[in-house]
Amino acid sequence: EKVLAGLGFRSEDLNRPVKEFSQGWRMRVELAKLLLLMPSLLLLDEPTNHLDIESIQWLENFLDDYQGAVLMVSHDRAMLDNITKRTIELNNGKAYDYKVPYSQYLKLRDERLQVQQATFNNQQKQIQDIEQFIERFRYKASKSRQVQSRVKMLDKMERVEIDDLDNSSIKFSFPLAQQSGKVVVEGKSISKFYGNKVVLKDIDFQILRGENLAFIGRNGEGKTTLAKIIAQQLEYKGDLKLGHNVVWGYFAQDQGDTLDPEKTVFETVDEVAVGDIRTRLKAILGAFLFQGEDVDKKVKVLSGGEKSRLALAQLLLKPTNLLILDEPTNHLDILSKDILKNALLQYDGTILLVSHDRDFLQGLSNRLFEFSNLKIKEHLGGIEEYLEKHKISDFDDLEKKSTVDIAEKPEKVNVNKLKWEKKKESDRQIRKLKNNIDELEKEILKFETELESINKKLSNPGLYQDEIKSGKLYQQHDTLNKSLTEKYKMWETQHLELEKLEME
Repeated sequence: EKVLAGLGFRSEDLNRPVKEFSQGWRMRVELAKLLLLMPSLLLLDEPTNHLDIESIQWLENFLDDYQGAVLMVSHDRAMLDNITKRTIELNNGKAYDYKVPYSQYLKLRDERLQVQQATFNNQQKQIQDIEQFIERFRYKASKSRQVQSRVKMLDKMERVEIDDLDNSSIKFSFPLAQQSGKVVVEGKSISKFYGNKVVLKDIDFQILRGENLAFIGRNGEGKTTLAKIIAQQLEYKGDLKLGHNVVWGYFAQDQGDTLDPEKTVFETVDEVAVGDIRTRLKAILGAFLFQGEDVDKKVKVLSGGEKSRLALAQLLLKPTNLLILDEPTNHLDILSKDILKNALLQYDGTILLVSHDRDFLQGLSNRLFEFSNLKIKEHLGGIEEYLEKHKISDFDDLEKKSTVDIAEKPEKVNVNKLKWEKKKESDRQIRKLKNNIDELEKEILKFETELESINKKLSNPGLYQDEIKSGKLYQQHDTLNKSLTEKYKMWETQHLELEKLEME
């Protein structure tokens, strides 16, 4: 019961037949079965795809305390950083093993590629010199031994290869329709029933122009339902008004599955495109990674990620000033999620976003609607503030548990609380160190510029004879050198402290 509750099931769900649940909730049942087996090795492939934020946090806590080994494939950057201590990159048939979480792996990977590039460049220069020697003395009898020696050297040389990174990613921006009125959407007494089941009850809300609004909360609380009502996909009770000049675009979490499986990629976008944009369809598809023969593939042979990209391409063909996006990142890789996020940050219209992806939501939303118990509760600010506040309330709830529950694991609450407080203090120190390093780098740049100016004067004694003779330039040079050395040492010390904190 604890595992099922952690994964979002209510007490009244426990005796319902599995066939009554959606595919996403059935996946949770399978996950619960695995966790209860307590195997020595858990293999998890995208375990967060059908979980809401609360369930993801519960799963993170569970895995953090798990005694066995966990091997996870995931596009959830936040979970990878919070849970994993080791990252294995697969590239061109090779495996690179890093004993660090994902974000630190990215830095180490870049360092590896820089070293690889430098080694490759040096070897290419060496090969060029050897080949020039061979070509120059190939027909000289006196040099035949040296020529043969270098030919053998080239044959035996182990060539350095540079790993290719998959840097292909979606590159696009959303076209904007004419500006909408100040009030984009207004709802009064909105209710929704599925048979006898009440999902929303007398909801009042207002969405203003330019807002980036996120719907958050447990699955089944009505986030997708309200998004569909605003997108005029569902019937409802109450009064809903769209503002002046509002042109909306809607992306459903199963949007890829609604595409006609018998149509080709090109036919799918061609059927919705109108006007001059029709002449640029192949270029648009190329931006979404459908190139060459890909445009002639039928939808039914596409992967989940490819279908999502195609559905996004469809959305791009229609200028909008209100975007309604329901779990748009579910099948996107990390790089493509970053590109989508950057496109949304540059979008000048209004965004309504349903998502459980914490990393994707960070910096993207400025107001939240939390769905719970048939109602919505407004939170000003972003997901970072909400999660911080939410964790505190979680610990308060834990302390209010029954004495029987606390007696089972008396140290659990304190350990988790200490871990959270330690992480909060560590994050504060990391921010402080980063600010210090930024200031030091500005000072170093200033000193280096001044030193370069003095060096130029010293190298032109004819123009600066008086300053050089007086010894003034040498004194300034000496002072700047000492200051630079001191700043370099401080910069190095701060960097070492930062690396140490980030490794913890």
